[in-house]
Amino acid sequence: MMEYLNESSVEAFIKAALAEDIGDGDHSTLASVPEDAIGKAKLLVKDDGIIAGIEMAKQIFDYFDPELKVETLIGDGARVKQGEIAFTVEGKARSILTSERLVLNCMQRMSGIATYTSNLNDLISHTNAKLLDTRKTTPNFRICEKWAVVIGGGKNHRFGLYDMVMLKDNHIDFAGGIHEAISATKNYLHKKGLDLKIEVETRNLDEVKQVLDHEGIYSILLDNMGPEILKEAVELINGRTVTEASGGITEETITAIAESGVDYISVGALTHSAGSLDLSLKAIDE
Repeated sequence: MMEYLNESSVEAFIKAALAEDIGDGDHSTLASVPEDAIGKAKLLVKDDGIIAGIEMAKQIFDYFDPELKVETLIGDGARVKQGEIAFTVEGKARSILTSERLVLNCMQRMSGIATYTSNLNDLISHTNAKLLDTRKTTPNFRICEKWAVVIGGGKNHRFGLYDMVMLKDNHIDFAGGIHEAISATKNYLHKKGLDLKIEVETRNLDEVKQVLDHEGIYSILLDNMGPEILKEAVELINGRTVTEASGGITEETITAIAESGVDYISVGALTHSAGSLDLSLKAIDE
């Protein structure tokens, strides 16, 4: 699901992020660097990991100053080592300096997420389970974080509240139960003329059975269930819906969970707990 990576959404993000950083002007650069100065800089990798955000960097530079020229040396998703150079950028020195921080903020965070995603993927690569992200993202930075998950080899879950129905425990409890929540949801979608997938969170095998009483459910989320219970749930569901394991999944537990036979494993930590990869933009003396 990459619909969010359209020209208007990316441009809107870049515009807002630059406005936040620049305000009424980059006075450090304007004060010290001549207007006609031309420069060149390199993106230096200072950590080992998966590089992500190269394409976003190119779009940031192009948005801020279309005359900046970027030479890509390493593409998104590549495994990099300390000391490598990912790209060079050449053009007005003022433009490079003013857009530098947004490029680095995006790339460092995106590369950290891609690296963590790739590491978790390695732990489940011998199974058929696929890694999913969640909505546990940084406000106004979701576009970059979810993009990074894909670069790291994961898959996007829903982007927001609008593109899928996900009936979680609170929805079910407030609605009066699983049957009530599902029936109300189907009526709502019919009245609104909406064709949205329905996923239902379950907390035990009894709730799984309740969901299976209903047709037209796309996915059952199996929340905070151990590997043995997950195996029972997968056998019970028997392919009638997609299965997704979620809840407190770590590097220590993800392999056993994947081996239970679930289709997907959603991990909020991909976006809310991954660190950043150390990167730096350094001027090149020529």
